[in-house]
Formats: sequence, structure tokens, C-alpha cells
Amino acid sequence: MVAPVPELLARARELLAEYPVVDGHNDLPWALREIGYDLDERDLATDLSAHQHTDIPRMRAGGLGAQFWSVFVRSDYAGDQAVSATLEQIDVVRRFVDRYPDDLRLALTADDMEAARAEGRIASLMGAEGGHSIDCSLGTLRALYELGVRYMTLTHNDNVPWADSATDDPGVGGLSPFGHEVVREMNRLGMLVDLSHVAPTTMRAALRTSEAPVIFSHSSARSVCDHVRNIPDGVLEQLPANGGVAMVTFVPKFILPEAIEWTLAADANMSANGLHPLDTSAEGMRVQRAFEAANPRPLATAKTVADHLDHMREVAGVDHLGIGGDYDGVAFTPADLADVSGYPTLIAELLDRGWSEADLAKLTWRNAVRVLRAAEDVSRDLRARRGPSIATFEALDGKSRR
Repeated sequence: MVAPVPELLARARELLAEYPVVDGHNDLPWALREIGYDLDERDLATDLSAHQHTDIPRMRAGGLGAQFWSVFVRSDYAGDQAVSATLEQIDVVRRFVDRYPDDLRLALTADDMEAARAEGRIASLMGAEGGHSIDCSLGTLRALYELGVRYMTLTHNDNVPWADSATDDPGVGGLSPFGHEVVREMNRLGMLVDLSHVAPTTMRAALRTSEAPVIFSHSSARSVCDHVRNIPDGVLEQLPANGGVAMVTFVPKFILPEAIEWTLAADANMSANGLHPLDTSAEGMRVQRAFEAANPRPLATAKTVADHLDHMREVAGVDHLGIGGDYDGVAFTPADLADVSGYPTLIAELLDRGWSEADLAKLTWRNAVRVLRAAEDVSRDLRARRGPSIATFEALDGKSRR
């Protein structure tokens, strides 16, 4: 691993001072859930590097200007449990935004994002990760929107009754009739349709239905790393017509082919120790670090991420790219992108590869703001033409949600 050229790193920081990073996915709320949402124990204004990837000093050091906080709950949560846990996740985001008003600002619109940037604050948005969070209810979807959720990932690692996940067996062949109605209602609300985690059939079905740009909040290029969580070129090629944005992720197993098998072994070790593979608690990390010590892992770097961005730019175009690190949602990160302070290293790598500052401004800030603004424009038009959908899963899909 070679350190960035100091001049390039300085240029990267200057660029990020004007066009900071909009990161599409950070799992800090889940990390806080692991400790009972105790904001005194984990004071975000202090250095928390011993516990997690994210705190305000490192967000500032990394040039972060807007963050979509994932109000994720695991997909083995179901029904009312998933809904109530999602509400608790939303609650903690609002609590820590209120707690640090000099640094964070709740953002519900693209204008809010720009206002936060002008004020020197970090815009805080929310995204729900997985359709299980709405329990097959469009009324619940609308309630999440009213509480500030501005994207929903249609699935997490498991199928939902109306949409297929990339990491589960095919269920409905992409989207069911109710799944299409979910996308239509998200368009009407102005909630971004997030296609990370979903099967390619679901990606294509959503792109056919959506009248607004979609996002991939944390996915990379399948042609560069053949993992089912990544985006096939045929889907990337559809983004210009849709107007959407693919936000490259930093998760090693999604960006480095050699890391796929290693991570499967690490996950199996977690399960053998009675822990969920996504457990990032102190005990979970103790088990992970012991496994890593005995089985050195292949190291991804900023160059690995840049390889994905180079390919995605070639296929989709620079107007359709963004960044979604997935910090605090994984045990391991690239060697030189260890936490949220690392974005300047990636930007310096892209500068070294000849990316222009105008193109980097699109990658870091402009594309993400544009796509939310476009979703708002579509919403205004649709709300003028139709009211809230009263369709039900039972009526459209012909079966019970249970």
C-alpha cells in the first residue's frame, strides 16, 4: 500500500471543502443499537475509533458533507418487530442530530442538503434498508416518509414477500404486483428507490416501473468483482436513461475477488461461535479479530475502489456515480479507507488517475443532490395527479402477508 502523493491529498481536501462527500450508507444507528442507544457512552463529538468507524471529528477530517444514515434492522426481524425496531433506529438518528446542532442538520430535501453545506454542517438524511421494515403496508411506508426516511432499499439479505434479494433464492421473479405498487408509491412520495441488495431481476423490474431516478446506496461493479451484491453492466447501462446514481461501496468482499471466500469463512466462524455474521458488537469484533489473526485477510485499498469507479464511469457515465461506504455495517474495511476520515485518500487516487475536479464534484456531491431533487420533482407531479395508494398486499398478490 502506497501513501497518496501529498500534493494530490492536499488537492483532494481542497475539493472536498467545496464539494464534500454525500455518502449513501452508514450503519452507525445499528452500532448504537448494540449498546442500547446510549449517546453518553458513545459521544460522537469524541474519538470513537476504538469502537466504531464514525464520529464527528473523523467525519470532518474526511470531508463528509451529507450522510444517509441507514435505519437498518436485520432481515430476520419480521412483522411488527421489524417496524418498531426501524422506528427506534429513526429515533436515535433524530436524537444524535439534535444533540450536535453545530455539526449536524436534519435534511429532508435537496435544498436542505445545500443549506447544510452553506452553513458548514453535515446534512443528515435517513434510508431504510429492507422492505421488511414496512411489513407489506403502504401506510407504514408513508409513515416512514413523514418521519424523514428518504430512501428504502427494497430488500436486505433475504427476500420480502414482494421482492427478490440478491442473496436469497428467487421468490417472485423480481417484483410482485404489490412490489410494483410499492415502487409507484415511493415515486409519489418522493422516496428514492434503492436497489442495493436486490436481485438483478428486481433491479430491472424496478427500473421499468420507476418514474423517478433510482439509487444503489452501496453497491459496486459485478464485472470487476463477481459478487451477487454488485451491479451487472447491463443494469449500469440503464442508469443514464433513468437518471439514477450507483454509489460505490468499500466493503472488501464486494470489491476484491480474493476477499469473497475469506469472508465466507469468517462468517462461518462467527456462526460457529453462536454469533450473527453481521454482529459488530465488542464480542463479535473479538471473534472476528481472532479469526483474522489466524487467517490473514486479503486487503482491499483505495485503488481497489477506484478500479470499480473507473469501470462504472465507462459503463454508466460520471453523472451516475456516487459513494456509499457502508461504514459501521461491516467488520472490515479497506486498508487505507479504514473509517470515515478516509475519503480524501480515494479522491487523491482518482486525481492521480486523471479524474477532473469537475467530475469529482459530481461523484462526491452534485449527483446525489441532483437525484434527490429529481425525485422531489417527480413527486410533485404525481401528487397533483393521484392520491395515496390504498392497495394491499393481500389484494394485489392474492395471499396473506404472514
